[in-house]
Amino acid sequence: MADYDAIVVGSGAGGLTAAVALAQAGKKVLVLEQHDRPGGWTHSFTLNGYRFSPGVHYIGDLHEGGGLRRIYDGLGVSQDLSFVELNPDGYDHIFIGDRRIDFPKGRENLIERLKGEFPHEAGGIVSYFADMAAMIEGLRRLGNLSNPLQSAMSAPTVLKWMRATGKDFLDAHVSDAVLKGVLSGQAGDHGLPPSQVSAFMHVGITHHYLDGGYYPLGGAFTLPRAFVRALKRAGGGIRLGSRVRRILLEGRKVLGVELESGEEIRAEVVISNADPEVTFGQLIGRDHLPPRLRRKLDSVKYSTSCLSLFFATDMDLRAEGLDSGNMWYYDHADVDKIYTDGLTDALLNEETPPGLFLTTTTLKDPSKKHSGHHTCESFAFVGYEAFEKWAHTKYGARPADYEAMKEDLAWRMVRGLEKRIPGLSRHIVYYSLGTPLTNEHYLNATRGNLYGIDKRPTQVGPFGFTARTEFEGLYLCGASTTSHGVAGVTASGIDAAKAVLHCRTRDILTQSGSGPLFLPAEDVSLWPENLRSKMEQGEATKEEEEREV
Repeated sequence: MADYDAIVVGSGAGGLTAAVALAQAGKKVLVLEQHDRPGGWTHSFTLNGYRFSPGVHYIGDLHEGGGLRRIYDGLGVSQDLSFVELNPDGYDHIFIGDRRIDFPKGRENLIERLKGEFPHEAGGIVSYFADMAAMIEGLRRLGNLSNPLQSAMSAPTVLKWMRATGKDFLDAHVSDAVLKGVLSGQAGDHGLPPSQVSAFMHVGITHHYLDGGYYPLGGAFTLPRAFVRALKRAGGGIRLGSRVRRILLEGRKVLGVELESGEEIRAEVVISNADPEVTFGQLIGRDHLPPRLRRKLDSVKYSTSCLSLFFATDMDLRAEGLDSGNMWYYDHADVDKIYTDGLTDALLNEETPPGLFLTTTTLKDPSKKHSGHHTCESFAFVGYEAFEKWAHTKYGARPADYEAMKEDLAWRMVRGLEKRIPGLSRHIVYYSLGTPLTNEHYLNATRGNLYGIDKRPTQVGPFGFTARTEFEGLYLCGASTTSHGVAGVTASGIDAAKAVLHCRTRDILTQSGSGPLFLPAEDVSLWPENLRSKMEQGEATKEEEEREV
């Protein structure tokens, strides 16, 4: 007899979403997480008293009627969530050389902003966003199984761009090199150069944030905390520090899992939130895979990795022109080359990274300020190969040459940021650098990948991985399936639950959530008095840590 109806391997946003949905449907569910805290890329950690959230920098689709908002409300997790809205006049600031373009909230606002900056491209800008809307609507309709006519009508739009890249889409609408760089500026949200990424992923990223960007009040960990609370309310459970060694099979039928401790836990259903290499290559093993799946697994390309610089500064960053919006710094307009190099070890040969992402957490969420200092997170893309020679050394005891390289790269990033924020290096009071090996260690991400499999045209939609697998009772969710990012992986959890329960989305989203609390990052005076009072007394951060799962 099975111990559980379903076991979920990994507590990332996809795994927790699937777990909550199944538990609310009456299933006996257990989530197993290797780390000492839940959340995967949505976890937070504290270093030297400073709170950092490595994988969540802004979230879209939270407006009334937005897909992610419907999931949060429909699963009843909204009651435990609050979000801070990033600067509505610029949730993303794209810097191409010395030129800066701000992305404001609202599709028409963004179109007008771009037309004002590039008047000679006005017609192309309008058609760019019109075709973007048609593509997104076409994808939505294509999945509307209850209306085959709608699906058929949308097919030509989808087919037109199915094998196209983001560069193809850009070239079809605009010709100005700087404008192309600006419209490629959010490429860090998928990690591929426009010349390699699926056109659908390229436009999907921009579309996702058209109604604004939001940050979880308190830090990313409040997302898994809300889901764990909902899971427990529905009778489900979670075990931390519980690494799965293998998925137990009888032929091609799932029996449960075996932990590294040797404990076996039986279940009729296993949902893996791990990437395909971990799921099939490690937890099942290539020898047990059907030939076609083995070939697919061997040919999969994973997304690039990054250097992650976490630091605190006593500098007044708002006085330096920063705000709650994200900063995308590019040395030149050839953004495609910057991301092409970001797939390799090219960064190691650069004096400073040619492309940098910077977000100031304490300008997005002022309640997180510690000792009057700002906390920041900056990222530069780099391939796993640069660090592969240290892959088999022990985390926490890596050799001196690795630590020396980390130190060198951290200060190259600081010097790169200092081009934009003069004097920054003299005001850093704490810093720590993460590498692809850090991602591999904490997140069990194959080759330190950021976004699961990479989203080139041959690896998205029907060419990627879906919730269903070749094994009876085994399902997938996470960044290598539906999509990546908080919204993408959350949706993947819904897809996995639907596959298990043989139902529709509306059958799962049955709770009556009234929506999260939204606060403006740029005007703390509009925050509730009790929260402002705690913040002023330095209690907000402490309280959040005490309430952490």
